[in-house]
Amino acid sequence: MTKTTPPATSNYAATNADIWQGRIDAEDGEAGMRFHQKVTLIGDDEQLTNQAGVVLLGFACDEGVKRNKGRVGAVQAPDLIRKALANMAWHHDNAVAIDTGTNTSTLVDAGNIYCSDNDLAASQKELANHVETALNKQNKVMVLGGGHEIAWGTFQGLAQHLQTAKVNKPKIGIINFDAHFDLRTYSTDGQAFPTSSGTPFNQIAKHCQQLGWAFNYACLGVSRASNTQALFTLADQLGVHYREDHQLASYHLAERIEELTAFINNVDYLYLTIDIDVFSASTAPGVSAPAARGVNYESVEALLQPIFNAKTNATNSAGQAKLIIADLAEYNPNFDIDNQTARLAARLTWDITRAMFKSK
Repeated sequence: MTKTTPPATSNYAATNADIWQGRIDAEDGEAGMRFHQKVTLIGDDEQLTNQAGVVLLGFACDEGVKRNKGRVGAVQAPDLIRKALANMAWHHDNAVAIDTGTNTSTLVDAGNIYCSDNDLAASQKELANHVETALNKQNKVMVLGGGHEIAWGTFQGLAQHLQTAKVNKPKIGIINFDAHFDLRTYSTDGQAFPTSSGTPFNQIAKHCQQLGWAFNYACLGVSRASNTQALFTLADQLGVHYREDHQLASYHLAERIEELTAFINNVDYLYLTIDIDVFSASTAPGVSAPAARGVNYESVEALLQPIFNAKTNATNSAGQAKLIIADLAEYNPNFDIDNQTARLAARLTWDITRAMFKSK
C-alpha cells in the first residue's frame, strides 16, 4: 500500500498524478472513457473556474479518530479511494452533453487537506475554506475522508458559502448514514473533552444555534448497542430524525423513504455524509469501528435515491438540485481485506458524483 505523505510545512497539497491510473480503451473513443481520463488535477483554488462541475477534495486526517480512542489509519484513505475510482467507467456526462455530443461535465481533483502538528481545528478550517471556494464558483463538492471529524470542516465550508451568498437563515438538511450519532460532548477549551470524530454534529448544532439557523439532522443506521443513553437523550433534545440499523431492513424501506422524503421537503440544501461503518463488517471490514449488524448496501442505495432526486421549488432557484455537497468518512485501509472497502467507498463516490452531474 502506497503511503500518503503529508507536506512538511502546509495543511494542503495537490494530488499526485500517479494515483489516477487505469485501463485505456482507445478503440471505443469518447464512449470508452474512465474516471482517470476525465479528471483534471489542480494545485491551487485559483485554477477553479465557474464551470458548474464537481470538485473532489481529500481530507487526509484521522486525528479526530485518535482523540475518540478509535483505530487510526483513515489518514491514508483519500488516495486509495481515488485509486479504486480511477478505473471505473465514466457515465457522468449530463443530459446536455449526451444530447449535443459535448462534454459539459467537469471533474476536478483539488488535492488533499492534512492535519499538521495534531491541530485538528486548523485542518478543518483549511477544508472549510477549500469547500467554500469550490461552492462559490458554482461547483458541487465531494470530499473523501478521513475520520468523521471531516463533517465539521465540510459544514463550516457550506455555511461560509451560504453566508457569502447572503442566504438568510438557510434551511440545510444534514443526512448522515452512520452507526453513530457523533454528538459527543466536548469542552469549549478543547482540553478536558477535546473535539474529535465523535463530536462534529454537536459542533454543528451549536454553530447553527449561534447563527440562528435551524439544525435539521437525520441520522440513519444508528446502532443502539454502540451509542449510550446519553447520546440518544441528546439526539431527542436536538430533534434529530434517527432510525436504527434494524429499522433500515428491506421490509421497512417504503416507510423509511416516505419519512426521508418528508425531511428533504422541509429543507432547501442537502449535505450528505456517509460513515462507512454504517455497513456490516462483512461488507466494510476496513473501518475504525466495524459493525456486527450494520446496514446492507441495497438499503442505503434505495434511501439515496430521494436525496439524489430532490429539487428546490423556491422561486429564485426552482428546479435546482438540493444536494450540493457530500463526504465519506472512516474508511481505514489498515483493516481492509483485498481492497473491498476501498471499492465500496469508490462505488459510493461514483454514485454520488453521477447524481451530482445528472442534476446539473
